[in-house]
Amino acid sequence: MPASQPTVVVDAELSGPGVTAQIVRYDIPGPTDALLRDDARYLINMCLTPRPLNARAGYRERWGPHRFERLGDVFMVPPGEALAVRGEGGQQASVLCYLSSQHIDELLGQRLEWSDRQLATTLDITNARIRNLLFRLTEEVRHPGFASARMLESLSGELAVELGRFCLEVEDMPVTGGLASWRLRLIDERLAASPAAPALEDLAALCNISVRQLTRGFRISRGCSIGEHIERRQMEAAKRMLVTGESVKAIAFALGFASPSSFAYAFRRAVGNTPSGFRQRQLRSLKG
Repeated sequence: MPASQPTVVVDAELSGPGVTAQIVRYDIPGPTDALLRDDARYLINMCLTPRPLNARAGYRERWGPHRFERLGDVFMVPPGEALAVRGEGGQQASVLCYLSSQHIDELLGQRLEWSDRQLATTLDITNARIRNLLFRLTEEVRHPGFASARMLESLSGELAVELGRFCLEVEDMPVTGGLASWRLRLIDERLAASPAAPALEDLAALCNISVRQLTRGFRISRGCSIGEHIERRQMEAAKRMLVTGESVKAIAFALGFASPSSFAYAFRRAVGNTPSGFRQRQLRSLKG
Protein backbone atom coordinates (compact mmCIF):
# COMPACT_ATOMS: atom_id res chain seq x y z
CA MET A 1 0.00 0.00 0.00
CA PRO A 2 1.47 3.41 -0.96
CA ALA A 3 2.27 5.84 1.82
CA SER A 4 -0.28 8.59 2.52
CA GLN A 5 0.53 12.28 2.63
CA PRO A 6 -0.72 13.97 5.81
CA THR A 7 -2.76 17.17 5.79
CA VAL A 8 -1.10 19.72 8.09
CA VAL A 9 -2.93 22.68 9.65
CA VAL A 10 -1.04 25.34 11.65
CA ASP A 11 -3.36 26.51 14.44
CA ALA A 12 -0.98 29.00 16.03
CA GLU A 13 2.53 30.34 15.50
CA LEU A 14 4.98 32.57 17.32
CA SER A 15 8.36 33.65 15.93
CA GLY A 16 11.40 35.53 17.15
CA PRO A 17 15.14 35.78 16.45
CA GLY A 18 16.37 32.23 15.79
CA VAL A 19 13.13 30.48 16.83
CA THR A 20 9.73 29.59 15.43
CA ALA A 21 7.14 27.67 17.49
CA GLN A 22 3.94 26.25 16.02
CA ILE A 23 0.94 24.25 17.16
CA VAL A 24 -0.08 22.00 14.29
CA ARG A 25 -2.70 19.36 13.55
CA TYR A 26 -2.07 16.36 11.31
CA ASP A 27 -4.74 14.37 9.52
CA ILE A 28 -3.07 11.19 8.23
CA PRO A 29 -5.43 9.08 6.09
CA GLY A 30 -3.28 5.94 6.17
CA PRO A 31 0.23 4.54 6.61
CA THR A 32 2.80 7.28 6.11
CA ASP A 33 6.49 7.39 5.20
CA ALA A 34 7.93 10.90 5.60
CA LEU A 35 11.43 12.37 5.57
CA LEU A 36 12.26 15.23 7.96
CA ARG A 37 15.33 17.38 7.31
CA ASP A 38 16.38 20.98 7.79
CA ASP A 39 19.97 21.98 7.07
CA ALA A 40 19.88 25.17 9.15
CA ARG A 41 17.57 24.42 12.11
CA TYR A 42 16.88 21.96 14.89
CA LEU A 43 13.36 20.55 14.79
CA ILE A 44 11.80 19.50 18.11
CA ASN A 45 8.40 17.79 18.03
CA MET A 46 6.30 17.13 21.15
CA CYS A 47 2.93 15.44 20.63
CA LEU A 48 0.01 17.06 22.43
CA THR A 49 -2.30 14.16 21.60
CA PRO A 50 -1.29 10.49 21.50
CA ARG A 51 1.24 9.72 18.79
CA PRO A 52 -0.09 7.20 16.21
CA LEU A 53 0.56 3.58 17.13
CA ASN A 54 3.76 1.95 15.88
CA ALA A 55 5.39 5.29 14.99
CA ARG A 56 8.99 4.50 14.11
CA ALA A 57 11.91 6.51 12.80
CA GLY A 58 15.47 5.99 11.63
CA TYR A 59 18.44 7.93 10.34
CA ARG A 60 18.82 6.08 7.04
CA GLU A 61 21.98 7.85 5.91
CA ARG A 62 23.66 6.80 9.17
CA TRP A 63 21.96 3.50 10.00
CA GLY A 64 20.88 2.10 6.66
CA PRO A 65 17.32 1.50 5.38
CA HIS A 66 16.22 -1.20 7.84
CA ARG A 67 16.86 0.18 11.33
CA PHE A 68 13.81 1.92 12.76
CA GLU A 69 13.38 2.75 16.45
CA ARG A 70 10.26 3.65 18.42
CA LEU A 71 9.33 7.34 18.35
CA GLY A 72 8.58 8.87 21.76
CA ASP A 73 6.39 11.78 22.85
CA VAL A 74 9.31 14.16 22.23
CA PHE A 75 11.83 13.77 19.43
CA MET A 76 14.36 16.04 17.77
CA VAL A 77 16.09 16.20 14.39
CA PRO A 78 19.48 17.99 14.39
CA PRO A 79 20.32 20.22 11.40
CA GLY A 80 21.66 18.38 8.37
CA GLU A 81 20.34 14.99 9.49
CA ALA A 82 17.60 13.17 7.57
CA LEU A 83 15.04 11.35 9.73
CA ALA A 84 12.74 8.84 8.02
CA VAL A 85 9.42 8.50 9.90
CA ARG A 86 6.88 5.71 9.51
CA GLY A 87 3.51 5.40 11.19
CA GLU A 88 -0.12 4.49 10.92
CA GLY A 89 -2.92 6.85 10.00
CA GLY A 90 -4.88 8.99 12.42
CA GLN A 91 -5.19 12.50 13.80
CA GLN A 92 -2.59 14.16 15.97
CA ALA A 93 -1.69 17.57 17.39
CA SER A 94 1.90 18.59 18.14
CA VAL A 95 3.98 21.58 19.11
CA LEU A 96 6.89 22.12 16.73
CA CYS A 97 9.88 24.21 17.72
CA TYR A 98 12.45 25.24 15.10
CA LEU A 99 15.74 26.55 16.53
CA SER A 100 18.41 28.13 14.35
CA SER A 101 21.62 26.10 14.57
CA GLN A 102 23.67 29.30 14.22
CA HIS A 103 21.73 30.87 17.09
CA ILE A 104 22.32 27.81 19.29
CA ASP A 105 26.03 27.69 18.40
CA GLU A 106 26.38 31.35 19.39
CA LEU A 107 24.51 30.85 22.67
CA LEU A 108 26.54 27.79 23.62
CA GLY A 109 29.87 29.01 22.30
CA GLN A 110 30.41 25.75 20.39
CA ARG A 111 28.91 23.61 17.66
CA LEU A 112 27.06 20.50 18.81
CA GLU A 113 28.14 17.27 17.14
CA TRP A 114 25.76 14.29 17.09
CA SER A 115 27.17 10.75 17.02
CA ASP A 116 25.09 7.70 16.07
CA ARG A 117 24.62 6.95 19.76
CA GLN A 118 23.41 10.48 20.47
CA LEU A 119 21.07 10.43 17.47
CA ALA A 120 19.39 7.31 18.86
CA THR A 121 18.52 9.21 22.04
CA THR A 122 16.92 12.06 20.05
CA LEU A 123 14.04 9.76 19.03
CA ASP A 124 12.64 9.55 22.56
CA ILE A 125 13.72 12.50 24.71
CA THR A 126 12.69 11.89 28.30
CA ASN A 127 14.57 14.87 29.78
CA ALA A 128 12.08 16.53 32.14
CA ARG A 129 13.57 20.03 31.77
CA ILE A 130 13.24 19.94 27.98
CA ARG A 131 9.65 18.67 28.21
CA ASN A 132 8.69 21.37 30.73
CA LEU A 133 10.13 24.11 28.51
CA LEU A 134 8.15 22.76 25.54
CA PHE A 135 4.95 22.80 27.62
CA ARG A 136 5.62 26.43 28.55
CA LEU A 137 6.28 27.27 24.90
CA THR A 138 3.00 25.59 23.95
CA GLU A 139 1.05 27.75 26.38
CA GLU A 140 2.77 30.92 25.15
CA VAL A 141 1.98 30.08 21.52
CA ARG A 142 -1.64 29.28 22.39
CA HIS A 143 -2.15 32.36 24.54
CA PRO A 144 0.49 35.05 23.88
CA GLY A 145 0.62 37.42 26.79
CA PHE A 146 2.36 40.63 27.76
CA ALA A 147 5.92 40.76 26.33
CA SER A 148 5.42 37.45 24.52
CA ALA A 149 8.39 38.15 22.22
CA ARG A 150 10.66 38.50 25.25
CA MET A 151 9.18 35.34 26.81
CA LEU A 152 9.76 33.41 23.56
CA GLU A 153 13.36 34.60 23.47
CA SER A 154 13.88 33.54 27.09
CA LEU A 155 12.30 30.10 26.69
CA SER A 156 14.16 29.36 23.44
CA GLY A 157 17.44 30.36 25.09
CA GLU A 158 16.81 27.98 27.98
CA LEU A 159 15.84 25.27 25.49
CA ALA A 160 19.09 25.78 23.57
CA VAL A 161 21.13 25.39 26.76
CA GLU A 162 19.21 22.26 27.77
CA LEU A 163 19.79 20.77 24.32
CA GLY A 164 23.50 21.40 24.71
CA ARG A 165 23.53 19.73 28.13
CA PHE A 166 21.49 16.84 26.79
CA CYS A 167 23.96 16.28 23.95
CA LEU A 168 26.98 16.34 26.27
CA GLU A 169 25.34 14.21 28.97
CA VAL A 170 24.56 11.46 26.48
CA GLU A 171 28.15 11.50 25.24
CA ASP A 172 29.46 11.24 28.81
CA MET A 173 27.26 8.24 29.70
CA PRO A 174 29.19 4.96 30.04
CA VAL A 175 29.05 2.86 26.90
CA THR A 176 29.41 -0.50 28.62
CA GLY A 177 26.80 -2.15 30.78
CA GLY A 178 23.72 -1.30 28.76
CA LEU A 179 21.19 -3.80 27.47
CA ALA A 180 21.57 -5.32 24.03
CA SER A 181 19.25 -3.89 21.38
CA TRP A 182 17.37 -7.21 21.09
CA ARG A 183 16.59 -7.10 24.82
CA LEU A 184 15.32 -3.52 24.58
CA ARG A 185 13.16 -4.58 21.63
CA LEU A 186 11.71 -7.50 23.62
CA ILE A 187 10.83 -5.15 26.48
CA ASP A 188 9.12 -2.67 24.16
CA GLU A 189 7.19 -5.46 22.42
CA ARG A 190 6.02 -6.83 25.77
CA LEU A 191 4.86 -3.36 26.89
CA ALA A 192 3.07 -2.81 23.57
CA ALA A 193 1.26 -6.17 23.84
CA SER A 194 -0.55 -5.26 27.08
CA PRO A 195 -1.05 -1.91 28.82
CA ALA A 196 -0.88 -3.50 32.30
CA ALA A 197 2.54 -3.06 33.94
CA PRO A 198 4.52 -6.33 33.99
CA ALA A 199 6.53 -7.45 37.00
CA LEU A 200 10.25 -6.73 36.76
CA GLU A 201 10.84 -10.44 37.39
CA ASP A 202 8.85 -11.25 34.23
CA LEU A 203 10.82 -8.77 32.12
CA ALA A 204 14.11 -10.06 33.52
CA ALA A 205 13.09 -13.65 32.68
CA LEU A 206 12.09 -12.51 29.19
CA CYS A 207 15.59 -11.07 28.71
CA ASN A 208 17.27 -14.02 30.45
CA ILE A 209 19.02 -11.79 33.00
CA SER A 210 18.62 -10.91 36.68
CA VAL A 211 16.39 -8.08 37.89
CA ARG A 212 19.51 -6.20 39.00
CA GLN A 213 21.06 -6.51 35.52
CA LEU A 214 17.77 -5.45 33.99
CA THR A 215 17.36 -2.28 36.07
CA ARG A 216 21.01 -1.25 35.84
CA GLY A 217 21.35 -1.97 32.12
CA PHE A 218 18.09 -0.29 31.23
CA ARG A 219 19.05 2.96 32.96
CA ILE A 220 22.38 3.01 31.12
CA SER A 221 20.72 2.31 27.76
CA ARG A 222 17.74 4.65 28.01
CA GLY A 223 18.81 7.23 30.59
CA CYS A 224 15.82 6.60 32.86
CA SER A 225 14.68 3.84 35.21
CA ILE A 226 12.65 0.97 33.81
CA GLY A 227 9.86 1.92 36.23
CA GLU A 228 9.72 5.43 34.74
CA HIS A 229 9.69 3.95 31.24
CA ILE A 230 6.83 1.57 32.08
CA GLU A 231 4.80 4.39 33.64
CA ARG A 232 5.37 6.60 30.58
CA ARG A 233 4.24 3.81 28.24
CA GLN A 234 1.16 3.24 30.41
CA MET A 235 0.27 6.92 30.28
CA GLU A 236 0.67 6.87 26.47
CA ALA A 237 -1.78 3.96 26.33
CA ALA A 238 -4.13 5.79 28.70
CA LYS A 239 -4.08 8.89 26.49
CA ARG A 240 -5.03 6.84 23.44
CA MET A 241 -7.88 5.14 25.27
CA LEU A 242 -9.15 8.44 26.65
CA VAL A 243 -9.27 10.00 23.18
CA THR A 244 -11.16 6.98 21.78
CA GLY A 245 -13.86 7.32 24.46
CA GLU A 246 -13.00 4.56 26.97
CA SER A 247 -14.28 5.24 30.47
CA VAL A 248 -11.80 6.16 33.20
CA LYS A 249 -12.86 3.07 35.18
CA ALA A 250 -12.25 0.72 32.23
CA ILE A 251 -8.87 2.30 31.51
CA ALA A 252 -7.80 2.05 35.17
CA PHE A 253 -8.50 -1.69 35.33
CA ALA A 254 -7.01 -2.34 31.87
CA LEU A 255 -3.77 -0.73 33.05
CA GLY A 256 -3.75 -2.81 36.22
CA PHE A 257 -4.54 -0.07 38.74
CA ALA A 258 -6.39 -1.07 41.91
CA SER A 259 -9.00 1.66 41.49
CA PRO A 260 -9.98 4.55 39.20
CA SER A 261 -8.81 7.00 41.86
CA SER A 262 -5.29 5.52 41.97
CA PHE A 263 -5.12 5.69 38.18
CA ALA A 264 -6.36 9.30 38.19
CA TYR A 265 -3.68 10.23 40.76
CA ALA A 266 -0.91 8.60 38.68
CA PHE A 267 -2.20 10.19 35.48
CA ARG A 268 -2.35 13.68 36.95
CA ARG A 269 1.14 13.31 38.42
CA ALA A 270 2.57 12.24 35.05
CA VAL A 271 0.54 14.40 32.65
CA GLY A 272 -0.37 17.43 34.78
CA ASN A 273 -4.11 17.08 34.16
CA THR A 274 -6.96 14.82 35.22
CA PRO A 275 -8.02 12.06 32.78
CA SER A 276 -11.33 13.84 32.09
CA GLY A 277 -9.62 17.20 31.67
CA PHE A 278 -7.07 15.67 29.30
CA ARG A 279 -9.82 14.07 27.20
CA GLN A 280 -11.73 17.35 26.83
CA ARG A 281 -8.60 19.30 25.95
CA GLN A 282 -7.41 16.83 23.30
CA LEU A 283 -10.80 16.65 21.63
CA ARG A 284 -10.79 20.46 21.42
CA SER A 285 -7.26 20.37 19.92
CA LEU A 286 -8.32 17.92 17.22
CA LYS A 287 -11.38 19.98 16.34
CA GLY A 288 -9.30 23.17 16.24
